[in-house]
Amino acid sequence: MRTKFKGMSADSQNQAIVQKICSMDETIRFESKRVSGKMVHKALETVVAFANTEGGLLVLGLEDFKKAQGDARLFGIQENPEAIDELRRKVEHGITPPLDEVSWRTVPCILRDGSEGALVVVGVPKSSKVHSVVENGTWKRLERGNREMTAKEVNDLCFARGVISAETETVAVPFELLETDYWKTYCQTRKLTSGDIGDRMFRIGLAKKQEETLQPTRAAVLLFAEDPSGVMAAKTAIRIFHYTGTRIEHGPVPNLIKNPKTISGPLIRQIEDAYDYVINEIVGGLRLASSGFETVHRYPTRVIKEAITNAVIHRDYHINRDIHIRIFDNRIEVESPGLFPGAIKPDNMESAGSFSRNALIVNHLREFPIPPNIDAGEGVRMMFSTMRAVGLYPPMYYTRPHLQQDGVMVVLLNEERPPVWEQVSDWLDRNRFITNTDLCKIANIDTLTASKLFSKWVAKDMLVPDKSKGKRGTRYFKPGQAFEQGSFFLLSDLEDNNEDE
Repeated sequence: MRTKFKGMSADSQNQAIVQKICSMDETIRFESKRVSGKMVHKALETVVAFANTEGGLLVLGLEDFKKAQGDARLFGIQENPEAIDELRRKVEHGITPPLDEVSWRTVPCILRDGSEGALVVVGVPKSSKVHSVVENGTWKRLERGNREMTAKEVNDLCFARGVISAETETVAVPFELLETDYWKTYCQTRKLTSGDIGDRMFRIGLAKKQEETLQPTRAAVLLFAEDPSGVMAAKTAIRIFHYTGTRIEHGPVPNLIKNPKTISGPLIRQIEDAYDYVINEIVGGLRLASSGFETVHRYPTRVIKEAITNAVIHRDYHINRDIHIRIFDNRIEVESPGLFPGAIKPDNMESAGSFSRNALIVNHLREFPIPPNIDAGEGVRMMFSTMRAVGLYPPMYYTRPHLQQDGVMVVLLNEERPPVWEQVSDWLDRNRFITNTDLCKIANIDTLTASKLFSKWVAKDMLVPDKSKGKRGTRYFKPGQAFEQGSFFLLSDLEDNNEDE
């Protein structure tokens, strides 16, 4: 959706943008530079660093915040327009792999000496790939400035973004440990009858040659070994915690209803056993919650199955950590190791489509007699539509910084969704933030009622408040849309309205 600065002329829009830019200091998502011949080298590093980190804005023709304030920062690109052309050429041809969707916006303004000039705003989205400056390394963005990444950091980032996957790595596990009933059933289904187990796995991409010796991939061990965690000395299981109340209570007496359950085995069995265990826990009869009321869990079972399946097949097996499922009186949390791969974010889960970090695992799981997934890319959309159909809140997705470690958590709330939430959610998808005044208008309620609703949604981590404009000017974002105050709000406006072709 393309938005406009309502009621403002183009000149007024540019003036508002320039004023906003002049008030911004350098951050992890914002940098400014005066233009010179030396600027091109550093600016190119910044473009790559933004793409490899969280995205950001690079404003050219603007003095550093520490060296000047307000309009005194406006030197303009007129100092060296050729440097801008050189930078554009470098961005197009000097970055590998090529960086798509970089926006260039020229913003006319009055310079510090009173003459007419312009700034150039370069908008760099967070990339789903890992980029390098040709013959000048791979860069990441810090709170202030850039730093060249080490080989390990580059490797870890490739895993985190799904550019490479641990499932394709070979592991020193004897093939006989994989010749289980699950493997035999799989072979019957696929009609794999010739050759020994190593040869069969090699033909279907589950084994590789290492110095003329065949070794199974990590995916093969995860799919067929009776105890993948044991034979690989890694954490690849699911742990399930059932709590009384609505939060984890840390103290001498934990509020666990029973000891945590560990689910191990081949991935297809992990999915089935974890699903059966969770269902038994939530339908095992009514009981008194910590509030004194009976807890009745209303989750659609197919949504629970999909959440568990996604955690298993899309997790980052490069991270040595188990999947955690936590059952509370008012919700179920499913947390898997690893960040969102590709261009997927918490706020575009329903519309982004599928991205298989672990294509081997996904492709082979669907070939079992009763597959846990059909790999049609519709699972997440089904979760959203099914939860809405039964009157519950849609799934809520969280990652860093909401989580303290690299992970993705989906939360299924055991609470009836008020009709007004759908209006609020739709408003946020179109406008990025909502205020008390907006909620009063769209829901036809008074200010006090709106405030109570906001407090409830914030307490449930469904909204994040931004109080930088004071209590009366509080804006509320969905967690995945709560970007840094200033730079990304401006970036989206610039990209929507004023991008130069």
